[in-house]
Formats: sequence, C-alpha cells, structure tokens
Amino acid sequence: MKVWRISQYLFVAILVATSSASADAGNLPVRETPIPRTTNSVPHVQIGVEPVPEISAELLKRVSKIQGVEIRNTVISLPGALGFWVNDKMALAHPEVIVGGREFAHLHPDGSLHASLPPELADQAIKAGWAVRHPWADQRPGWDGFVMIFTPVTFDELEVVFELVVESYEFVTGSDATSI
Repeated sequence: MKVWRISQYLFVAILVATSSASADAGNLPVRETPIPRTTNSVPHVQIGVEPVPEISAELLKRVSKIQGVEIRNTVISLPGALGFWVNDKMALAHPEVIVGGREFAHLHPDGSLHASLPPELADQAIKAGWAVRHPWADQRPGWDGFVMIFTPVTFDELEVVFELVVESYEFVTGSDATSI
C-alpha cells in the first residue's frame, strides 16, 4: 500500500511538472482558455477579447529586456500597437519574415500579437490553440510562420506567449536570446 501511494504521488508530481505552461519548441502545452474568433482580413484582429493590463505590461517589460530589442510604435499595425524592433546592431538571419522595418513582432491594444515563428513552431502553436495563421501568411515567401498569437489572459499563458516571442526573436536574428 505504501508503494502504491509513493507511486501515486510520483505520478502526480510528474504530471504537474510536465503540464506546466511553458513553451518548449517541441512540446507546447494545449491552451486551456477558449480560442478567440478573429477576422479573416486585414486588419487581422481578435473579436471580443479584452486584455489584462498587468499581463500586457509584464510582457512588454520582459520583451524590453531582450538584448537588441527596442519597443517602438509599430509601422505596420493598428494605432496603439507597439512594435518589437531588432536594433540596427543585430544581424538578421531571416530578414524575409519581417513585415516592415526591423519589427519582428508587435503587440496589439487587445493584447494579441503578430509574430514570425519558425514554420514548424507556428504549426505547433496553431494546433495547441495559441495562434492562428495570418490571412496573408501564404501570399509572400517566408511568411508561412507568420501568426497571430492570442492574448494571454493568465500569468501561466504569459509564460508561453513570452517564450513564443523569444522563439520569434531567435528565428529572425539567428541568436540565442539567453546567451546574448
């Protein structure tokens, strides 16, 4: 009986550890909140989603700490959106995926983001309920990983969304965000 309880606790510990909401490029957790509806045109926006101001602020704070990234007004999105820019000193491994300037992603006023992900990760993010392909993703070479990442509404979701932004940065620059 004691062996069974230890096994049961071990199983629960493993289950909790493997289900935490973090974005491992090969194993995204399934998003638990409902998948928002979006427009199928440009502007590409979510419908009926309100951001959580504290979560959006924390995301911006984290993104601003990535070396070589500047938060600026967007040059390609809606008024009020903030662009995540790779500064001029950083090399670009995939300039073809950048929509405008050196803006590799941007945060909309509703808390959603557009970002260029490696195509395989974009597919995983879509299947796990974190993203939807941009309506123009199939209209330009290199844009097959261009997605809208849904608004994070919990701090656990923020962890995944931030990791997706880091993956976008690493894809666009070819640099490891943790070692720069």
